[in-house]
Amino acid sequence: MANLFNAAEVIDMGIEKEKKRRDFYGLVAAKFKEQEMIELFSKLRDWEEEHIKKFTQIRDSVEESEATESYEGELGAYMKAVIDDMLYKQVSGAAFSKHVKDPLTAIRYGITFEKDAILFFNEILRYMIPHNRESVQKLIDEEKGHIIYLSELKRKYE
Repeated sequence: MANLFNAAEVIDMGIEKEKKRRDFYGLVAAKFKEQEMIELFSKLRDWEEEHIKKFTQIRDSVEESEATESYEGELGAYMKAVIDDMLYKQVSGAAFSKHVKDPLTAIRYGITFEKDAILFFNEILRYMIPHNRESVQKLIDEEKGHIIYLSELKRKYE
């Protein structure tokens, strides 16, 4: 018999990652004096806040045990490995923002964070019921848009 996994727990992990990205963008916005950078990172902070709200709605709508595992702990162990990498486990948004000395560094961090979000969302996508899968796919598409936005801006500073 297959084991069932509580998808809400994984979504909570994703929400925590979104909060760290939001906090990073907010702190970085406050570091710059240039209005363009303040607006950019404030916008990114606000986008992450919207993702937190959307992801919370998805979490609140998932069934108790939405995903099926081949063996107990399969999904949980893998998702923890995806989430608990050095990027998030030991470092906060405040710690990341200390390394930002110029717009290009901030943009590069942002691109990395957005790629990380896509990896996470793609991994949980297959464990969601169809209705929630559509919502998660929309979040993935939004994160892709953030990468394009940041990549185009990055060229300006290279």
